[in-house]
Amino acid sequence: MKRMLLLACLALTACHDGQNTVQGYVEGDFLRLGATSGGRIATLRVDKGQRVAAGQLLFTLDDGAEQARLAEAQAKTRQARASRDNLLTGKRALEIRAIAAQRDQAAADLALAEIQLRRQAVLIRSGDTAQASLDNARAAVKRDQARVAELEASLAFAHQGGRSAEIRSADAAVTAAEAAEADAAWALEQRRVTAPEAGEVQDVLFRPGEVVAADQGVISLLPPGNIKLRFYLGPERIGALKPGRRLQVACSGCPAGLSAHVSYVAPDASYAPPILYSRDNASKLVFLVEARPDGDAARFRPGQPLTLTLPPGGAP
Repeated sequence: MKRMLLLACLALTACHDGQNTVQGYVEGDFLRLGATSGGRIATLRVDKGQRVAAGQLLFTLDDGAEQARLAEAQAKTRQARASRDNLLTGKRALEIRAIAAQRDQAAADLALAEIQLRRQAVLIRSGDTAQASLDNARAAVKRDQARVAELEASLAFAHQGGRSAEIRSADAAVTAAEAAEADAAWALEQRRVTAPEAGEVQDVLFRPGEVVAADQGVISLLPPGNIKLRFYLGPERIGALKPGRRLQVACSGCPAGLSAHVSYVAPDASYAPPILYSRDNASKLVFLVEARPDGDAARFRPGQPLTLTLPPGGAP
């Protein structure tokens, strides 16, 4: 179809009237919208010819695996946070009371050992006991002193919680779990494809139940900003046309007073026959020109023929 339109434009570029008009047509840069991962299409929320708003849901892919992955990641995040909180809060109250009871028992054993040591010291002076008994009493006191010191340290540690290195490790585990959860949530969100901007659905390439590959186009969308007007000019007129120049636009069934501005002028001839350039065949060289409609571009349809009036001479 584009080839036929081009041939028509080539034929008409030499037949402009005194008003400096040229024939052209409407073209569109279509957006092929797909998902970042492949899968089976679950739902289709739009149809051909429908106008959609930016952010509107277009279609969804089956997301059972992504839902399960997110649930697993959320569970691991809760587990990591619980382990870290357990280190920060220290031992539970019952464990602390148990350690305190052991400390009190060790203190009582120490007090008894000290009494036994004093008694043995008295007896050794009177000769009523052997040196070995005194030595045993002294060893028992030292043993019980060490036991009391050990339990005092355990009780202090229980109140303080985990060591700083363990806490840093637990914090890192929480960070990793949260990152995995965010990644799983992002993967789930990618199963829902929305319109990046407002436009008209030009075609629906797949239907629910069909399987598509990653980045394979499912919806063809044409935003109004992607509509452009195309025409071709020969070398005798292309030099006077620059980007920004305003054109008058007319088409069958369109309201009067439409205009557009030139957005692109091809630097090279779009079509040139493989023959030497000369004055006789120079008219066969044509240059592509594109213009953007002023106002509501959605009134134009791709493939629609147009008549454009060029500005005279150096007019803006």
